[in-house]
Amino acid sequence: MRTTAPSLRLLANPARARTNAGFFKTGPGQYGEGDRFLGIPMPVLREYIKSHRELLTPERQKSLLKSPYHEERMAALLVWVAESEESTEAGQDRIARLFLKNKRSANNWDLIDVSVPDLLGPPLYRRTPFMVTAFRKLLGSKNLWDRRIAILSTFHSIRNHDFEYILFACETVLGDREDLIHKASGWLLREAGKRRPAVLRKFLSKNSGRMPRTMLRYAIERLPEAERKRWLRAPASLHFTPDLIRK
Repeated sequence: MRTTAPSLRLLANPARARTNAGFFKTGPGQYGEGDRFLGIPMPVLREYIKSHRELLTPERQKSLLKSPYHEERMAALLVWVAESEESTEAGQDRIARLFLKNKRSANNWDLIDVSVPDLLGPPLYRRTPFMVTAFRKLLGSKNLWDRRIAILSTFHSIRNHDFEYILFACETVLGDREDLIHKASGWLLREAGKRRPAVLRKFLSKNSGRMPRTMLRYAIERLPEAERKRWLRAPASLHFTPDLIRK
């Protein structure tokens, strides 16, 4: 007989919750304004999901997604990640659609970064029409988290050496004002460059002078020090030689 999973709130740590509230910028006017925390470390949360996943019914997940507590929303997303990893392509598409319908629940950077690559990444990589449409719409959204979702959805493609989406996304957000977008786009450009340095160098040769400084610094972090210094000094009109770009 199915029983009910114990409440996550039994694992609450008030002192850690206060620390998390500051770290995730929950004060007035900050990006995480109003979010609430239980103070549960991620390893503990993952173990909870592993031990009680079969008890977290769709109805319970729906309740967790609407929770005012950050960790309860994270738990629901982690269940979807586990299900998606075990699913057929049709199952992955179904879960991706569920995420898109409930994306308001992923309203901080860690919620997005932990879930989106695995939930939206596979259907985007397969160029599933609904996901390609969603990607473009999210990328053009005025909502910070929508744009971060779009950028993180490219990670699965990057891992599979498909760089079309991340290059398009990074060119689209060159003028973005949000530091969290600069960090995400620069990070994933760096990931692309780790797999194919020529892709990163070609993007830099075209855009380094227009890139937000944070985006540029994240993107070039793994390049040799002397080269990093050259990119940081590069004016907008500079194009490095073809020999360098091909390396």
